[in-house]
Amino acid sequence: MKLVNTEQMRELEKKADASGLSYAQMMENAGRAVAEIVAQKLGHKRGSPVLVLVGPGNNGGDGLVAARHLKDMGHNPTIYIWKRNVDGDDNFSLTQVRQIPVIWSEQDEDSTGLRDLLSRVDIIVDALLGTGASRPIEGRLAEILSAVKSARKARENSPSVHLQTVTGVPAPAPSPSARPMLIAVDTPSGLNCDTGVADTYTVPADVTITFACPKVGQFTPAACAFVGEVIVADIGIPAQLAESIQVELLAAQRVAALLPARPRSSHKGTFGRGLIVAGSVNYTGAACLAAAAATRVGGGLITLAIPQPIHTAIAARVAEATSLLLPHEMGVISPDAVDLVLAKSADYDALLIGPGLTSEKEAVEFVHTLFKLKPAVQRSQIGFIRHSVKEETPPHLPPLIVDADGLNALAQVAHWWKSLPPGALLTPHPGEMARLLGCSVADVQADRLKAAREAAMSWGHVVILKGAHTVIAAPTGALAVSPFANPALATAGTGDVLAGCLVGLMAQGLSAWEAALAGVFLHGLSGEMVSAEIGVSGGVAGDVADHLPKAMRYLRGE
Repeated sequence: MKLVNTEQMRELEKKADASGLSYAQMMENAGRAVAEIVAQKLGHKRGSPVLVLVGPGNNGGDGLVAARHLKDMGHNPTIYIWKRNVDGDDNFSLTQVRQIPVIWSEQDEDSTGLRDLLSRVDIIVDALLGTGASRPIEGRLAEILSAVKSARKARENSPSVHLQTVTGVPAPAPSPSARPMLIAVDTPSGLNCDTGVADTYTVPADVTITFACPKVGQFTPAACAFVGEVIVADIGIPAQLAESIQVELLAAQRVAALLPARPRSSHKGTFGRGLIVAGSVNYTGAACLAAAAATRVGGGLITLAIPQPIHTAIAARVAEATSLLLPHEMGVISPDAVDLVLAKSADYDALLIGPGLTSEKEAVEFVHTLFKLKPAVQRSQIGFIRHSVKEETPPHLPPLIVDADGLNALAQVAHWWKSLPPGALLTPHPGEMARLLGCSVADVQADRLKAAREAAMSWGHVVILKGAHTVIAAPTGALAVSPFANPALATAGTGDVLAGCLVGLMAQGLSAWEAALAGVFLHGLSGEMVSAEIGVSGGVAGDVADHLPKAMRYLRGE
């Protein structure tokens, strides 16, 4: 499913119109889709009161079409019009043929009529501003949205928690609430669909019905609190018109096709061998979680390469993984472990380095030695002197994932990416990404798609920029965005679970790009399942790992 910005959406509509799908027909299709979804949310109960807030542009036109179809379905819509000239507006005329009540904002200066409607409707349809709006909200529109926000708060009981329909996972039915549901047409009014930044007056939606393609800004951390459940409605634009767009939103069907086959004649060797270099005396859990996830996604044989003193603690928790005991210094991996890791890695199909290694000097030196790196800045008696570094040939390693402390060690060396084997997979969170790029976290978060894409293209490796709506970038410039933004994943150890997913999938033969797509989606879907069963708080990283087989089973349709 392609993810577009506002300019790309305008171009798609223009091409569709040129190919014979008129703007009028697209509006008709959009409005009908809104009405059908509103009816679904109402439980198809006839006679339900619905308030349709109508603005001046095409978004308002969609609202008028929706109101007409709702009336034809047996519901009781009322139209509240702000700043719209309806002279010659066929869609408005059709609502009046059906005698749908209308309140004009200009004639409701004290908002008495609006507040009365807000006190008794079941659903509010926000068709005031569309995806192209960019100016700050003020004046009468600010008053309207403030009234909506106040009325919803006054009637609030307990908000519903929704899975996002774009994932291909059914959303649960909303919990009973006195608060009217707000359904946004294309986007909540005032939300910038390129950046995800919302205006001060933007009212958070329970459901956003967006058309043809989801919008980039709707899947950013900034938009999480405003878009609610996102539903993409087909309005007839041919899919091939968007083929050249390089950004996709991950969906269940796409990921299901990537999952490794599980033939009945299999043995453990069929599903690959993964080696995980992880852990330290203070971070035994990271190694455990990574190994658990690697086995849970189907890796055939997983080996933990760990400092010798933590073996007993880890073996008691992860019975399925074998162990490779490494030299250490005070429970931290030693640079002396490099030769052993290099010798054994030839027996494996995928290698993960980083979870729980720590940033102690011994662990950092291990990473630098493994990849034949030298610090960009070395200390001498007269201060810091920069030395030219001779480029070394990258070591021969199996398909590689570098995570967590492995990334932090790389960030200490200039041009580190040249010393990694081609096509490695890197998994930074925003702080790690900032260190790798030499910028601030704010710079990374300001445009996550741009940061991930430019990094992947510059470094020549696949990048997973973690966080709400994780971004995956390929050296080719291709981007994919996770539909999931779930507080259940905002807990210690979930990054280690993701890293384990990746090594388990790559051990089974997936490329770095394929493993990134499948691993990020499975990780997010498992988080959603934890939320549904346990709640948005209280679930831990181990719960996410335990739900990975259920997520794969769901995607396979078993």
